[in-house]
Amino acid sequence: MNTTPVRLLLCDDHAVVRAGLRALLASAPGIEVVGEAGTGEEAVALTAKLTPDVVLMDLQLGPGIGGAEATRRIVAAAGGATHVLVLTTYDTDADVTRAIEAGATGYLLKAERPEELFSAVHAAAKGRTALSPPVAGRVMARMRGTRPAAGTLTGRERDILGQLARGLGNREIARELFISEATVKTHLGRIYAKLGVDTRAGAVAVAKEQRLLP
Repeated sequence: MNTTPVRLLLCDDHAVVRAGLRALLASAPGIEVVGEAGTGEEAVALTAKLTPDVVLMDLQLGPGIGGAEATRRIVAAAGGATHVLVLTTYDTDADVTRAIEAGATGYLLKAERPEELFSAVHAAAKGRTALSPPVAGRVMARMRGTRPAAGTLTGRERDILGQLARGLGNREIARELFISEATVKTHLGRIYAKLGVDTRAGAVAVAKEQRLLP
């Protein structure tokens, strides 16, 4: 059965890196590179024009806006139509935090194997969180020191977490659970507060780490 390939936009300020990534991704099943950007501003503009499923975003982009700010603008404008997967060499707490708070669906290091990159792209296209193990470890270590215990989650909040992990948006979650979008948003706010996170990706990461998902 034929499936629609994941439409991907590359954003890296090094032309040689972009060429290498394009060649690598061309060998991956189910992925189609539809464009390249060398700056954050160009990535934002091309995303609006091409509406890719995933933007593969570097964080350090030279002059102009950085990858985190470009991510923030893309996520705000896309309304869930495009997900951002960070691919970078940087894994400091500050870099990871900025990217996740900007709305990145995943955070991958360039040292990962090609198969991990392909898998992360497909996961990101579905709105699922993909984190390199070192990054996941940093996120979890940081959150353990700041978040409340998750044992206070209600049954309904756990249900919503499960739908969140599937990559569903608020409208889809509301439809699945037969509740209103406003109710979903209210529950999400409570979930974020209880888990000590600010984003959907952060909530899913904590849920996986604490084995809160079905």
